[in-house]
Amino acid sequence: MRKRKKRLVFEDIEVTGAGAKGKAIGKAPDGRVIFITYAVPGDVATVQTTKKRRAYYEATAIAFKQLSDKRTNPKCEHFGVCGGCKWQHMSYEHQLQYKQEEVVNNLSRIGKVSLPPISPIIGSAQEYFYRNKMEFSFSDSRWLTQEEIASDVAIEDKNALGFHIPGMWDKVLDINTCYLQEEPSNSIRMAVKDFAVKHEIPFFNPRRQSGLLRTLMIRTTSIGEVMVLLQFFHEDAENRKKVLDHILESFPDITSLLYVINSKANDTLYDQEIICYAGRDHIFEQMKDLRFKITAKSFYQTNSEQAYMLYKVVEEFAGLKGNELVYDLYTGTGTIAQFIAKQTKKVIGIETVPEAIAAAKENAELNSINNVEFFTGDLKDFLTDDFLEEKGKPQLIITDPPREGMHKNVVEQILKAAPEKIVYVSCNSATQARDLGLMDADYQVNRVQPVDMFPQTHHVENVVLLEKRQNPG
Repeated sequence: MRKRKKRLVFEDIEVTGAGAKGKAIGKAPDGRVIFITYAVPGDVATVQTTKKRRAYYEATAIAFKQLSDKRTNPKCEHFGVCGGCKWQHMSYEHQLQYKQEEVVNNLSRIGKVSLPPISPIIGSAQEYFYRNKMEFSFSDSRWLTQEEIASDVAIEDKNALGFHIPGMWDKVLDINTCYLQEEPSNSIRMAVKDFAVKHEIPFFNPRRQSGLLRTLMIRTTSIGEVMVLLQFFHEDAENRKKVLDHILESFPDITSLLYVINSKANDTLYDQEIICYAGRDHIFEQMKDLRFKITAKSFYQTNSEQAYMLYKVVEEFAGLKGNELVYDLYTGTGTIAQFIAKQTKKVIGIETVPEAIAAAKENAELNSINNVEFFTGDLKDFLTDDFLEEKGKPQLIITDPPREGMHKNVVEQILKAAPEKIVYVSCNSATQARDLGLMDADYQVNRVQPVDMFPQTHHVENVVLLEKRQNPG
């Protein structure tokens, strides 16, 4: 029998900062750092450990002796359980402060590069209702609260349509109101759930791999278009039609109503056939004078308004004169490439995902942009000496890699390409800092601009301008 480790309780812990993954920071009596869930810098709390490591503890605040003046009342009734908006109890001005500090600390401590004064973070005008895409999961055995478990009342309704509890793939929290996506998002979700419960249409059970209703995705755009996609575990034409028809009748303005029959163990859509039930199989988003076609599988920045702010920073840092060859690495669906195309001689975009490149080409045609060229390939293998020789060495490279940053082979090829400027966009300033360190001998960091894409969370985007050193090394 496995022995359960004893949980320690520390009293009067002063919370001094905000750390990785949205956790607050304190110090234990033995000098170890404590990463604390649901505390705010300035709190004085009693904490209970959940993990013990050689250099640190992880803990949860269980009581407060003093509450921080940085606190605010969470807007959402599900705060503390859902896990989606971990900083909702901290006022937005202080969220921005700690995001700025994270960028500064990562670039200086990890990158160990010389930094210019870092520009103040660009906050989001919308602190709530800023997401254009949400994905909800069905479950026939919802997550029960401690109060429900402790009560003697029999739980009749165990169906849920909401979010997975953090770290628990088979537990779903039923959501009443979510403050992340504008209407009609909440209304659609509740209408689907109520109809399914009323008509006894079975919700999915991931452990038993049973049930019918699996996931619900809602996408919205700034020009008022709405996409709804329901994922079913198996074909049940009668019940499928019932639910989809109910959505159409209740929300006749929906632009795109889609469904998927997915009997796999996981609910990812990328290898699935998307079937259009009503309307178009896509929606449109507008940015500046550009129009982007978005399908169920398309990647598009989930905060449309802040994406525009981010791209304007990229544009400013690029300082294009009109005669440059630009490489856009990790181009995705080519949004940045198209955003700057009119100010360049040519933009070459490279991306691993074939569907993304297909969408990039289609959107470029839609926007009558003919000075962009898109290629599919793994950058670490694709960006070769032969490619540089064939296509020409760029004057500017824009790179926007995933959270893990750039592969060292990509960094090496960027250094071989030797552009005058590099604009590095990152959703993870720690891996960005690592990559900046690798390029420091040849490139100097001249501008840094954090951008907040995700209010109420610890996530922060960062844009860095690197310029070639006159005397490298």
